[in-house]
Amino acid sequence: MNYYEVAILKSPQENLTYQSLDEIENGTKVFISLRNRKNLIEAVVVKKVEEPTFKCSDIGEITSFFYSTEMLEIATFISQYYVCSFGEAISLYIPFNKEIKINEEQQLFDSKIVLSKEQEKAFEFYLQKKQFLLFANTGSGKTEIYIKAIEKVLNANANAILLMPEISLTPQMENRLEKVFGNSVAIWHSKVTKKRKEQILEGIYTGNIKVVAGARSALFLPFKNLKLIVVDEEHDESYKSDSKPRYNAKDLSIYIAKKYNLNLILGSATASIGSFHKLPFIRLKKTYFDTSKRVYFDNSSQELSVAIIDKISTTLSRGNQVIVFLPTRANFKYQICTSCGKSVECPYCSVSMSLHKNDLALKCHYCGYTQKIPDSCPSCGNGIIHNLRVGTAEVEERLKEFFPQKIVKRFDRDEIKTDNKLKSVLNEFNSNKIDILVGTQMLSKGHDYHNVKLAVVLGIDSVLNMNSYKSRERALSLLIQIAGRSGRKGEGEVIVQTQNEEFFDYYINSSDYEEFLKSELEFREGLYPPYLKMAKIIFAHANGLKVKDELDRYVKLLKQNGNIEVVGFGQSPIFKLANKYRYEIIIRSSNIKELLKVLHSIKSTMVTIDMDTNF
Repeated sequence: MNYYEVAILKSPQENLTYQSLDEIENGTKVFISLRNRKNLIEAVVVKKVEEPTFKCSDIGEITSFFYSTEMLEIATFISQYYVCSFGEAISLYIPFNKEIKINEEQQLFDSKIVLSKEQEKAFEFYLQKKQFLLFANTGSGKTEIYIKAIEKVLNANANAILLMPEISLTPQMENRLEKVFGNSVAIWHSKVTKKRKEQILEGIYTGNIKVVAGARSALFLPFKNLKLIVVDEEHDESYKSDSKPRYNAKDLSIYIAKKYNLNLILGSATASIGSFHKLPFIRLKKTYFDTSKRVYFDNSSQELSVAIIDKISTTLSRGNQVIVFLPTRANFKYQICTSCGKSVECPYCSVSMSLHKNDLALKCHYCGYTQKIPDSCPSCGNGIIHNLRVGTAEVEERLKEFFPQKIVKRFDRDEIKTDNKLKSVLNEFNSNKIDILVGTQMLSKGHDYHNVKLAVVLGIDSVLNMNSYKSRERALSLLIQIAGRSGRKGEGEVIVQTQNEEFFDYYINSSDYEEFLKSELEFREGLYPPYLKMAKIIFAHANGLKVKDELDRYVKLLKQNGNIEVVGFGQSPIFKLANKYRYEIIIRSSNIKELLKVLHSIKSTMVTIDMDTNF
């Protein structure tokens, strides 16, 4: 009889021991039975072990699917660093299939791309350094360098992955890749149908699909000979998973590339401080097309001020297009009572409900709860509800009133729910069938709009004033990304509504983002990442007193540990979420081993660990 340690896929449970008459290789996917479960459940064989002192159950079924040694090693790292079980970590991967034959036939590609002198310099830098940061201004031609790097790898009979933030998977990138790599390229993200995903996996198994462009989950596809990872818009925080395991796909790409000596390109016009600090970089400042940009500031408290409407009107009269950015979707973010001053909150979360006029409803953007718009204040019963902090839907409505002859459309998560909708809106906009596009951060995600001559930025102060050490970096990066959509060819204008003109003006007009990164690194030294490691410990439970007691117990324990520092603790910014009360502790340390030791020692059933928190 043989004995094996197995990990249950997607389970937080510790590994278990099972027996089998068969010799089973490490990494093999199997099915096992568990007490109280009728059906067999999926598991993976981690390693062969000595016969235990207790009685073991039999492994039910051995499949042809397996996880490679590299997958097992990376999953081990994920479980240790991001504080989760091995079963949860390995579940990120899609396993190999022994039964499918690989097509060994090599295909050669010729992109016919001729790089400029600046791009050539960057490509040479990549060949020398192997892993680097392509710190390239908007419109300077990062994509051509990506394609050249992918072409080189594929022509050496290896594979490549190009990661992009989920909501920025643009048809433009898809078209450009398909033009060069044809059927050897596939697009992978959450909106791809189940049937198409099965076809893509079949293509990866056979070797017919050699490169995948996709969201963070593309990093875990079963490529046999992965040699290049490209992370586009590497500064984007959507690379960090907000569910367990709370890994960061960008950071994980750096780890994988260094561990297995792969090629790695991180690309961004607004490089993240961590990447700027960790990796060798090269700047690309010269834009592909001759462009010039004028930035204006508007300190009006009115969302669509006279100055903004005049600028939009002038741009439209010249036959050009406009994009309008604001960080809030729906019609209004907050509903406040004029009598008692209380907001209309979600009954399950301690957040204000957002007004969606078209649906005649208030919606919670956290748990999805929806209710009809109240006639009067639910708290005092007679107050009138006043709307605060305008959202995309409201701005879209107002612009339609100002410009009734023009086509105004929205570009946010409420409006863009499918891949087809994303493609159709972008195609309409690029074909000049939409005059004004109003949207959230989706507007900033690398889309190429050649007739946009004005970018209007509203609500940027709400990003700058967030309670986070990253607020300055987030706000400035977002502004530069949005501004970069205007004047991709020729002249462009940007109008920014802000009460913080001095800060934005200095780094937009007088200096550049590299200087900002250097000054921000000075400010963070000895206090914040990348110099220290930070983690957030979140306690959540339906019983508010019980969870508060758990918080207090761990605060006391953690404060006694001299290797870490408790930065702060208390109620989470969103105190109640999906009917659970939430408290948190933020800790930091320059000693990563001690920090992880502490995090792994927390055994509470109420806890979630967020390593490298984005707070």
